Parts: sequence; structure tokens; C-alpha cells
Amino acid sequence: MNKTSTPINLLLLLIIASLGACVKGTTVTVEKPVVVTTDIIVETTGTSAWGGGFISNGATNITAYGVCYSSTNSEPTVADAKTDNKVGLYWFNSNMKGLTPNTTYYARAYATNSAATAYGNVVQFKTGSGTGTPAANVSTLAGSSKGNANGHGTAALFNHPYGTATDAAGNLYVSDSYNCSIRKITPEGEVTTIAGTGALGNTDGPGNVAQFYAPAGLAVDATGNIFVADMGNNLIRKITPSGIVSTFAGSGSAGYNNGTGTIASFSQPADIVIDGSGNLFVADMGNNLIRQITPAGVVTTVAGNRFAGIASGQGTAASLNKPSGIAMDAAGNLYVTEPMNKAIRKISKDYMVTIFTGGSDSLSFAIGRPQAIKTDGSNNLYIADANGRILKIAADKTFSVLAGTTGTTGSADGAGGTASFNDPRGIAVDNQGNVYVADYNNNRIRKIK
Repeated sequence: MNKTSTPINLLLLLIIASLGACVKGTTVTVEKPVVVTTDIIVETTGTSAWGGGFISNGATNITAYGVCYSSTNSEPTVADAKTDNKVGLYWFNSNMKGLTPNTTYYARAYATNSAATAYGNVVQFKTGSGTGTPAANVSTLAGSSKGNANGHGTAALFNHPYGTATDAAGNLYVSDSYNCSIRKITPEGEVTTIAGTGALGNTDGPGNVAQFYAPAGLAVDATGNIFVADMGNNLIRKITPSGIVSTFAGSGSAGYNNGTGTIASFSQPADIVIDGSGNLFVADMGNNLIRQITPAGVVTTVAGNRFAGIASGQGTAASLNKPSGIAMDAAGNLYVTEPMNKAIRKISKDYMVTIFTGGSDSLSFAIGRPQAIKTDGSNNLYIADANGRILKIAADKTFSVLAGTTGTTGSADGAGGTASFNDPRGIAVDNQGNVYVADYNNNRIRKIK
């Protein structure tokens, strides 16, 4: 009997061992979370501020997440002060409370699962005094009602001004979209038309015969050439200092194609920025892309995959959603506004796309619907919020409202929140720190100082 049962027992042992091996082989290892801290600190008062982050990987069985912060520990942990979020998993914003006025803090996002507690990058910020900051003053530089007239200050007329840019001499250039023209405003407030006939079309040549179709974003290079995102024509146009208009890139048909000059195609290009080497970067709104154009006119795609979304990633692995404005800092990083995502995206020099701020929860309400963005010489960012405000993100990553009130429509001049706008679209900053806004539905150019 024993001799007979031995092979069977051995067979059973082999089966059990085999099953055990299979079970061990399919054991799932819980990954440590990968956490990214949102760069921007919002609504920094004397005693509170908003920060946030997102979990990009290993978001399995998360038991706690939020922001930890300290004024003494430059690498805060959950042993320091922390928030504990309850909603918005994977992408969250937190209110840091109990802060001390006029104090430097360090903050970073964290997430805990069964594997470990992981931390994002550290963001440094300083709380306010609790007494507020002096309000910026808003005035009307030019324009008063819908029309098409040159002249001084409010005697000049615009029809839905869209984009703005300044040159080294302090002149302001405006794309007068419904008048299909490019206008110039001197520092003294004198308005002239430098290109466009007032009728829509697609004609190159001297300024007084050239035609555009709903021109949008503008950029001025170091030698005074003006580049125009000719949105209605799906073109990038160039205006020389002598006033000659030519087509720099684009076929004129809405589409997507890389190539040189007119071989390339765009779909509703909305804004342009130029780097120190003369490369143009275009917010190709209709294609959900960021395109690059070299000085030789070679067009490539540097970010976005044409699918509307908010996914971070390297270059064309990322998703954008109707990018409308673009700016560049001194280090060569790009910043892109997305009204549909209520977000500002950051694109590093190696084209890594991340969420700079906004996009969800309380931070999206703070950012509103960012339409246009510009940087100044100190790396401060200025944003035209289509909800009716002008915003500032300082170089130290703190956020403030320069002027206007969200959801309020009007044309009042004045200080800070007493001023009102009606769908501000374009924004520019001159060398003296004056901010200019294309107040689209008010048909005015506003100045903030």
C-alpha cells in the first residue's frame, strides 16, 4: 500500500509546488508613488496659501496625500505641518493654514501607499504681510468705441484688438483683428496703421496694400521685424521695419504639415514668441500643438499630439487643449495658456510638458481662463484672464491679481479690483514694467502701472 501511494504523493507535491511557483510569479509589487509638486503658490496671504501636486505613477492604494510645509525644514516631510486631502485623487490642491506673515516657507506634495511615502519637488515661497499690496492702476491708453481710425489716445478707434507686443523703443503693436490690420501706438499714445487695408484678405506687399484675416498674436525680433499669427489665414506673416509684408510660413489652408515655408500648414495659429536665436514658437491652437519655426522657415512640431487633453509628457507624447498664448523665460522654458483646461503648461528646453499651474480644483478658479501670457525682464509672468482679470505670477512663484474682478464685465479705469475689463485677450510688458492689455470686447488698449 505504501509503495503504491508514494508516486501519487510525489505527484501531488509537484503539483502543489508548481502552483506555489505560479502564485509567486504573479505577485503584484506595489510601486512607490511618483509625486510632482505644482510650481505655483496661490493666494499667498499672511497666514495661508494654496499649493498642490499630482501623482504621476504608482497611485495604487493611496492612503494619504496632500502638501507638507515648514519654515525651518528646507525638505519638509509629513512629520512637519501637512494637509490631508480627501478628494481629487491623482491631482490635488491644498490650503496650507496657520502660516506666519512675512516668512519664507518650503512646501512639497506627498503621497503615501503601502510601499512608502513619496515626495515631490520643493517649492519655496514667502507669505505676505497680511495687509495686502498696493493696487496697480489701470488707465485707457487708446481706443474708446468700435471703429477704425488713427489718432491720439482715445480718439483712435479699434475693432476687437487681439494681440500685443512691444519693441525696444517702447512702441506697442496691436493686431486689430476685425479691422484685419496691425496698428502701432507710440509711447506718447499716437496710433497709426502700419499694415492692412481694413478688409480681410491674404495679400503680401507694402503695408498699405497687404491684407490679413483676423490677425492674433504678435512678436517683435531684435532687428524690429514683426511676426503675425494670421489666424484666419492659417499663416505666419512677417512685417519688416520698412513695412513690407510677406508670408513666412504656412500654406494658407488649415491643416497639419511640417516642412519649410509654404509647405508647412497650421490651423488657427494664435500666438508667437521668439527666442534669442531667432526661432519662433507658435501656439497652433486648432491643431493643439506647439510648433517651432527656424530663421530659415523650417517648421517642426515640438509639443503635443493633436489630441485635445492635459496629459504631461515628452514632446509629442503630451496633450494640449487649444493653446492660445505662449511666452518664454530667460532660461528658454515656454509657458502656454489653455483656457479650455483652465491651466498654464510649462515646456522645458528639452520639451518636457508639465502642468505649471491650474487645471483643477481651487487652483483652476484662481487661474480662471488664461488667454494670453508674457514675461518681463525679471521672469515675472503676466496673464490675461478672459474671465476679466489681469494676473501676475512672480519669479518667486507666487500668484496675485493685478487688476479686475473675476466674472465682472466693464470698462472702468481705476486701481486694482475697481478696474474692469471685457474679455482681455492680448498682454505685453515694456522695458519700464508697464503692462498693456488688448481689451477685446471694449475695443480699447489698457495700461497698467
